[in-house]
Amino acid sequence: MLMERVPTIGEYLIQQLQAHGVGHVFGIPGDYVLGFFELLEASTLRVVTTCDEQGAGFAADAYARVRGLGVVCVTYCVGGLKVVNPVAGAFAEKSPVLVISGAPGIREREKNPLLHHKVRDFDTQRRVFEQVTVASAVLDNAETAFAEIDRVLHAALRYKRPVYLELPRDMVGRHGRAGHEPLHFAEGSDPLVLEEALGEAAALLNAARQPVILADVEIQRFGLQRELVRLAEHTGIPVAATILGKSVISEVHPLYLGIYEGAMGREEVRRYVEESDCVLMLGVFMTDINLGIYTARLDPAKSIYATSEELCIRHHHFENVRFKDFLRGLLKVRLRKHAAELPPRPPVPGPFVPGADGAGIRVARLFERLNGFLAEDMGVVADVGDALFGGSELVIRHQAEFLGPAYYASMGFAVPAAVGMQMARSELRPLVLVGDGAFQMTGMELSTVVRHGLNPVVIVLNNGGYGTERHIKDGAYNDLLRWNYHRLPEIFGAGVGFLVRTEEDLDEALKTAGEYRDGFCLLEVILDPQDHSAALGRLGASLARRL
Repeated sequence: MLMERVPTIGEYLIQQLQAHGVGHVFGIPGDYVLGFFELLEASTLRVVTTCDEQGAGFAADAYARVRGLGVVCVTYCVGGLKVVNPVAGAFAEKSPVLVISGAPGIREREKNPLLHHKVRDFDTQRRVFEQVTVASAVLDNAETAFAEIDRVLHAALRYKRPVYLELPRDMVGRHGRAGHEPLHFAEGSDPLVLEEALGEAAALLNAARQPVILADVEIQRFGLQRELVRLAEHTGIPVAATILGKSVISEVHPLYLGIYEGAMGREEVRRYVEESDCVLMLGVFMTDINLGIYTARLDPAKSIYATSEELCIRHHHFENVRFKDFLRGLLKVRLRKHAAELPPRPPVPGPFVPGADGAGIRVARLFERLNGFLAEDMGVVADVGDALFGGSELVIRHQAEFLGPAYYASMGFAVPAAVGMQMARSELRPLVLVGDGAFQMTGMELSTVVRHGLNPVVIVLNNGGYGTERHIKDGAYNDLLRWNYHRLPEIFGAGVGFLVRTEEDLDEALKTAGEYRDGFCLLEVILDPQDHSAALGRLGASLARRL
């Protein structure tokens, strides 16, 4: 009788990634992790080597948002500590990213030697990552390694937040415990508490004259978009989204109200939500940007607040109720049909007609033209600033096709995130919105785009500096060296670049970009340094008053 072969720790980790639907691993090799990289390359997983660890982290974050779990693999400290910022963003915005870090071997650590890349102690990096993850483990024990991998991966998927695995290089090829079966963690709601919560929520919704649903990013993270649409259609209750949750529902759905962001958003949306006598908040992050720098006026006494971490109905708190169970339970209880009178939507712009010959481009006109450019097979990735706030005015026709760091607000997200988006869903062509400041941080990930045959359309909003800060407090510190961004295809030997100074330039460049599918297109759009979207103007004025 043949004995079943026990996998090594590295092999088991790869098996579990494959079992959870991961197809790509982003990262940069280093000597402490080369043994694991060799295993990855021999597997069916596709290794995506980026230009920088931060780019790998942002790509894995976007991949997780679209696919359900992202992975970034780096070496010890010099790689691991560079990826902390993207992982912190993934933690803040609930994106399940697994960090795999190589580390010095267990035998190498005897007598505490000063090995290269070591900072203070051998567990310094692990302690750092404990602050930005929900679970972590050092795989230094072959008897427990498989169970630790199961536990950490479960935490990532349960809480939709990053996790950390440290893999000493002399443990990669060690065989784990024989007879191990992948652990299955069954977690459910307390049925009595869930029943009581659903009863109270149903009574509040049925008695309401003008109920409204405010939906945010956790709907997407937990894969509940269909349930959200079913609930809205079943009850006739309209849906507003936050800026972080933009595209959680199709923005052409007849029950979609628009983006709610307090006084920073459209007045008709603000009024409808705040005049509601029952606001059903589903997966909402109560952040300053989501709430319009705290200009939102949401009365807890008229609210049902359900997230993966808590459930509050008016001033009542319910423990041990899972978010998924609560939302799906609302589809089973008896809820009456409402006949909502929605406020009118902004008029749909007609065909874009370029202005007078030589007319420069305003931010509002740029996004008006981009709205007409968006195709059915495109997703939007927005960086911080007017890329995000102007981009919030784009009409996203499908679910979960708008990615942006609308809470953590880390610059440099968009270009590497486009890599993650298109790797996760190859049928999507990313439209990348990025300011020149953010582009100078991570824009060289276009090299990764070229290497892997991707074809995003990248719009560089070139206003010569940090536009958001200019509208808060200006100074020479906000200025940047001007690059010839449109000439980057010459550096990479691939792609097409356009210098866009006028509305006519913009129109022609987008027409060409729509037809060119063989590589990336980069449009360098020259903007007045003092121009901005209306939303960014309101944000800047609000923040400036705090300084």
